[in-house]
Amino acid sequence: MENSEPGTRTSNTLGGEYQVFLSFRGPDTRHVFTDILHQAMIDAGIHVFINDEKLQPGEKISDNLERAIDNSKLYIPIFSKNYASSPWCLHELVRMVDKSKEDEKKVILPIFYDVKPDDVKLKTALYNKDILNLEQEMEDQKNKFGREDIKKWRQALQKVGGIDGWEPKKDSGCTELIRAVVEETVVRLSTRERQVTTYLVGMEDRIAAINNLLDIDSDRVWLIGIYGMGGIGKTTLAKVIFNQLCPRFGKNCSFLEDVSKMAKSKGLKILQEKLLCDISFSGVACKILDIDHDINMIGETICNKKMLIVLDDVDEAYQIQKLIGEKPLYPGTRILVTTRDKSVLNIRGFKYKFEPYEMVQLSDKDGIKLFSRHAFNDDSPPDNYYTLSRKIVSTADGLPLALQVIGSSLSRATRKI
Repeated sequence: MENSEPGTRTSNTLGGEYQVFLSFRGPDTRHVFTDILHQAMIDAGIHVFINDEKLQPGEKISDNLERAIDNSKLYIPIFSKNYASSPWCLHELVRMVDKSKEDEKKVILPIFYDVKPDDVKLKTALYNKDILNLEQEMEDQKNKFGREDIKKWRQALQKVGGIDGWEPKKDSGCTELIRAVVEETVVRLSTRERQVTTYLVGMEDRIAAINNLLDIDSDRVWLIGIYGMGGIGKTTLAKVIFNQLCPRFGKNCSFLEDVSKMAKSKGLKILQEKLLCDISFSGVACKILDIDHDINMIGETICNKKMLIVLDDVDEAYQIQKLIGEKPLYPGTRILVTTRDKSVLNIRGFKYKFEPYEMVQLSDKDGIKLFSRHAFNDDSPPDNYYTLSRKIVSTADGLPLALQVIGSSLSRATRKI
């Protein structure tokens, strides 16, 4: 029924794990706010659930909806004037509160759309009146919901009303609010973070060196070029740095992996679209006409925001130019490039110069440690494998990728014996 409907549509098929569950009263916010927020989250790459089923008066939420709540990581209830008049919305809220108590990683982020926190905390007449009306319905319609439900609804409202959330500013419309919600959601979900190998051996000094070069608290623009032979750990180092810095840049960050391979197989246009989608809130911005048109769009975007961009495995200088552009970068921006060829960092006529950082092979000590972790799940090899391990590390010449592959292969072989 229209007066109970909490949402507009199901954005994803049930069965997968959702990142965000939106709870809202459809007639209040569907077209004016929630649809726009929902699309902005999709554009940001967030796996968001909203529902379009209609709940009959007093009906309990379905098992499917409960699973969607249970599987989500963040809950965003959008409190509006008539939110508390919907038993479905209140059931959802109780479920969200219960799950957040069970798992502290599940967080409720309320939006006070056209109400105040005191309204939600039942300190004013607004929501209190709705609850009293529902109590009257309970008396008139037996076995729909009971006094225990009413009690839980009150408790959930009071609890969530006390959580810091967002309130739209009267003079700024919804755009600023939606931007803030999406940015906070991206940071909390760590959706930009890259998967990094389990064993980070010999990385501490390298991480410290890059962080020192980045001088992250400075408002200067810094471009760092990490160079060295293939398999030496450049991408892993870039991923670690990127993951560390993501929370400081919010949505204004992008990691473009395998640039040289992608440029040759699918063209730079694909990489430009990926970069634009990462750093803009509009899916329309991702649609481009050609490479030169897109470099202008990228330049207009990144010159007005503090950015964190990683270009991984670049093999031609023009790839950097076509992805970063030639306009002045915003103060505080950080660009990392990994490459096997140091010369690509010297771009003729480019406004900025790269600070080079050379990746070198692991020491014998770190090589043995990394190999042993993959081969024997320990920091050192067993006595009967020590000589063999030393020979393998020497042959691999301190290359982390080679040690990982050989160590993992040996581990599988020994398990079969």
